[in-house]
Amino acid sequence: MTHSPRRWWRGYIGCVTAIALGIPRVGAAVTPAPVDVGDRGPSPFLIDKHGRRARDLRVSLTDRCNLRCTYCMPAEGLSWQPTDELLSDDELVRVIAVAVGRLGIEEIRFTGGEPLLRKGLPEIIARVGALRPRPEISLTTNGIGLHRRAGQFVDAGLDRINISLDSLDPDTFERLTRRRRLPDVLAALAAAAAAGLNPVKINTVLLRGVNEHEAPDLLQFSLDHDYRLRFIEQMPLDAGHVWSRQRMVTADEILDRLSARFDLTPDDAARDGAPAELFRVNGGPATVGIIASVTRPFCGDCDRTRLTADGQIRTCLFSRGETDLRAIVRGGGSDEQIAQLWRAATWGKLPGHGIDDPSFLQPDRPMSAIGG
Repeated sequence: MTHSPRRWWRGYIGCVTAIALGIPRVGAAVTPAPVDVGDRGPSPFLIDKHGRRARDLRVSLTDRCNLRCTYCMPAEGLSWQPTDELLSDDELVRVIAVAVGRLGIEEIRFTGGEPLLRKGLPEIIARVGALRPRPEISLTTNGIGLHRRAGQFVDAGLDRINISLDSLDPDTFERLTRRRRLPDVLAALAAAAAAGLNPVKINTVLLRGVNEHEAPDLLQFSLDHDYRLRFIEQMPLDAGHVWSRQRMVTADEILDRLSARFDLTPDDAARDGAPAELFRVNGGPATVGIIASVTRPFCGDCDRTRLTADGQIRTCLFSRGETDLRAIVRGGGSDEQIAQLWRAATWGKLPGHGIDDPSFLQPDRPMSAIGG
């Protein structure tokens, strides 16, 4: 059997980390060891050496997607991960339970790929909602098929939702996603609002020369329907690694386009560590947000940690390294060992993503395999 370089390297790093933490191989006796987090002494939480604490866990449920957005993946799609490499429902809920019960995680956001493609999603939401203390549960989706299931997810315990919408023009939508599914997304937004998932949030990525001119129309659409719009700078997480700062529509450019039609005033008090810079529209109370991950990074306030669908910890969206939890879960490790490994990975989190550094390299995995 042959292994890809990425899988070999991930396994090697996992073994080295496990040895450093005293985590046994499969079948060996389990002997938990305390994890020292510096001068503060041992901590039960996910704290890094820069004083940040992770409270928000992003959980990717699958790398598969039913759209082919040009800024994410090629038209033919990608080589999907084999099902047996993904965490099972039981494994996934166990890891989330450790994060909530032992590590102080307060919010769980399910992502993908497209999380609606994960079989058993309502049951996963319900099981996570039964944890104590109960975390806030949210979902980021492209909305395809949501109009038939929104009520089901609310009944299961979903609290909030973000739906991606990059264009209101059917032709532009198809150009961006390679699918003619705009009516499905609009129906998803309406269904989410009707089911009580308010405020419904919209995530929008603008591409130069494609849909940047639609920024004011998208904001007016959101105001008319009482949705909350968030523009996101295009990030270097495409499968083809062709992203460039020059082609990216910046936060300043977005503000300029919006300001031509709307009066925007900063609403810094409402940000409270969130990634979006908020602006009151025409005096409020409505707001629009801009997530400027590239030009105005908010790494100093980051409170996130990530779990990929195949059980890897990522301390940053742009990390080039991962820590293997799946091996511990499937190798008979205890809940506390899972927690210790996670604490150790978090302690080594870098101060920032380093996109401005000349040595910056994109992660090997694209966004669809990491989780948003």
